[in-house]
Amino acid sequence: MEHTDSCGTCGGDGLIANAFGSHTKCPSCHGGGRRAEDTGFRDVTKTKPSHHQGNNRVAAAEKQTWPSTSAGAEIATKIKESLTLTADVKAKLTREIIEHESTHGLCTQTFLKKMRKHVR
Repeated sequence: MEHTDSCGTCGGDGLIANAFGSHTKCPSCHGGGRRAEDTGFRDVTKTKPSHHQGNNRVAAAEKQTWPSTSAGAEIATKIKESLTLTADVKAKLTREIIEHESTHGLCTQTFLKKMRKHVR
């Protein structure tokens, strides 16, 4: 006896079989044998307020724009006030001082001599 509202996938049995003889519940009707009620369009957008919480990312650390040691700041000031260097070269040398400080902890005498040569 076939019902008009029986499941189209399993034919109303509630079970489906594969080629190896294994039986399992029908994925459409979940074993009930009756066709699932068609409610039309199913909205899957996340509309709960809990879905719109702020992100949990750590704010990016602000990049250092000026040397932190006194010797580095002194040579960077001389570079900044130099009339012979272009703006690009000044920015490059200042970044180089900052990078040197981050890897070495301070400006070495050899590095300071190298920077002074650029100012002359």
